[in-house]
Amino acid sequence: MEAFMTASNRPADHTPFADLPAALVEEVLEKTAEVADGLLASFQQVKADRQSLRNQLTNSGLVMGESSLGYPPLPTTCATDGSYAIERLLTTDLAAAAAVAVEGLTPPSEKRHWALPHHKTFVAAEPHLEDTATVLRAVMLGEELRLAANAPHDLVMMDGTLTLPIIYFNQALNTAPDAKQLRCAEEFLGHCSEYLEAYLVLLRSERSDKHYAALPKYSTRREIGRKLGWPPMYDDRGMLTILLDPGELTTPLQLEHPRDSKGDVTWHLNTGRLPVDAKKEATDLSGEIISALEAVCVFYYKPHSWLPALRVEVAGSVASNTQRLATVIQGLKHQTATPSMLEPYPLYLADRTAKALARAFPAFRQVTTQRVSEQYKGDIGEVFFAMHGYRSETGR
Repeated sequence: MEAFMTASNRPADHTPFADLPAALVEEVLEKTAEVADGLLASFQQVKADRQSLRNQLTNSGLVMGESSLGYPPLPTTCATDGSYAIERLLTTDLAAAAAVAVEGLTPPSEKRHWALPHHKTFVAAEPHLEDTATVLRAVMLGEELRLAANAPHDLVMMDGTLTLPIIYFNQALNTAPDAKQLRCAEEFLGHCSEYLEAYLVLLRSERSDKHYAALPKYSTRREIGRKLGWPPMYDDRGMLTILLDPGELTTPLQLEHPRDSKGDVTWHLNTGRLPVDAKKEATDLSGEIISALEAVCVFYYKPHSWLPALRVEVAGSVASNTQRLATVIQGLKHQTATPSMLEPYPLYLADRTAKALARAFPAFRQVTTQRVSEQYKGDIGEVFFAMHGYRSETGR
């Protein structure tokens, strides 16, 4: 069947260059060859320096074996993730956000907590405003935090860094009060204190039977590289994937924070523009959140030879307690049991579920269009013009 496909009906992912001028494709391919040569030289240099860098790392006392922490019982686990999508239509915007929580592999001695994944959704027709994505993203993340804080599992994993919520929430706090015509702004302002409370629960991890870990796939922070004087081009996660042996982790270090010229941490939550009934509680929570953020620690862990090193961010109360840190390590190792997934199993499932929202959104728009057209009394062509999509915007 595929042999008879023409350029016009062949799937786009099979012909990535179909709509590009041949000269442009040739020029890009030539430049990618130059990039490949540069990367090859970099990889060869790292390989040549591996032993000396490995010796430097072990001599610094920043590496330990997982066996030194002990082997507590396997924890029950789940992971959260979220996504949002905006369809920019002729007359309005369709906005949707979803947060999901998926249970991991159940330890042999435990029972499943959830028969199905848990989720929170928000869907609305919004007026044309550039700030919709900023506020919608904060709603998505807030619901993700609430799912994580309320999960009954021993270890809850999040896809992302623990500093991401304060960035997204502050952006929304600056934007939502001026965009009250947005339903997502109303949703965010109405639940802001609940989102902040859930965020604080994760940052503190005060209960000894509850552990929260954030696992960002990408991070620009270089806590270990700066400590050991590695060149700026050497990324912590990339380097430690090469330098750590399976079953090794780095000693937890304090997370890097943005600082001003005086050395003070510059995290901020602009709660001053919230409604009066929510302002005081949110302001108190913001101060506690910033204090808790300063205690967050990060370490890298390589469970198996087939996995890249995992960057793991945890509360200071977890990093400073050997038993609790061992529980996190055992949970991560148990959930990375197959080479077919380059991240813990529940994070993989949550990621796939979250990404599916963006892929399914055109179908949601089509259903909406059909329902409107069934009840519209005028020219049905007006409905299809109004519901025509010009641009899609998605994010996680």
